[in-house]
Amino acid sequence: MQTLSVNGYDMAYLDVGEGPPLVCVPGSLCDFRIWSAVLGPLTQKHRVIAVSLRHFFPEHWDGVGDTYSIAQHVADVIAFIGQLDTGPVDLMGHSRGGHVSFRVAQRRPDLLRRLILAEPGGELDATLDPAAKPRPSALAARIAAAAEKIAAGDVEGGLTLFFDAIEGPGAWARLPAAPKQQLRDNAFTLLGQTRDKRPPFSKADAEAIKTPTLFIGGANTRGALPHVLHTLAAHVPNSKTVMIPNTTHPMFEQAPQKFCEIVLEFLGA
Repeated sequence: MQTLSVNGYDMAYLDVGEGPPLVCVPGSLCDFRIWSAVLGPLTQKHRVIAVSLRHFFPEHWDGVGDTYSIAQHVADVIAFIGQLDTGPVDLMGHSRGGHVSFRVAQRRPDLLRRLILAEPGGELDATLDPAAKPRPSALAARIAAAAEKIAAGDVEGGLTLFFDAIEGPGAWARLPAAPKQQLRDNAFTLLGQTRDKRPPFSKADAEAIKTPTLFIGGANTRGALPHVLHTLAAHVPNSKTVMIPNTTHPMFEQAPQKFCEIVLEFLGA
């Protein structure tokens, strides 16, 4: 593990392999360790730089303060890429990390060569979804309820509520011990996420992405995530979409070889 001082914060990251740089941004409750299943195949052709965003492991944050937000994380990733001093990088984000990566591409396309969005998290506004309502989505409401439990000291109950909202009833109970511990290590970041003030995606946002973009999804993912993915993909110019059979939201953990094949083909490796 290494660190790089970014906007006054020591951002931790893994830097493995040689070749064109591929920066990987994890999603909610996750840190650079989440990419372990795909490091082997990806590092055969690429220098993989997996970051932990501000307040995630190895930091153990208490959830206090206003420095956890989409805006802060976007600014941190932009500054991090700039300090790498490698020229344009490939950028890959999953879930909330996909939202961060989307906003980086929107603000600083000059920093990027290609963009990979694995089921990016977020809501759609009325320009993309006429049925959109100006209120928290069902998933956002579940996240808020999970954060409330965590803040009250019931970390296990909060994580159960969060994970089951994504993967279905009983999903947390079935999760192996190692990934459970990674989520516990980042549990209090969910408190920050309830204060994220994450802007919804708009049609203008999607149409503004000029970086060649790949959307990847799990064919069996539940809820709003597939709708967000397909709607964005329909409006991001010249984008490509691939759905991985028999997988859900953590598709790169469930089918790492297939995921890497798709990514490497898109990156031209």
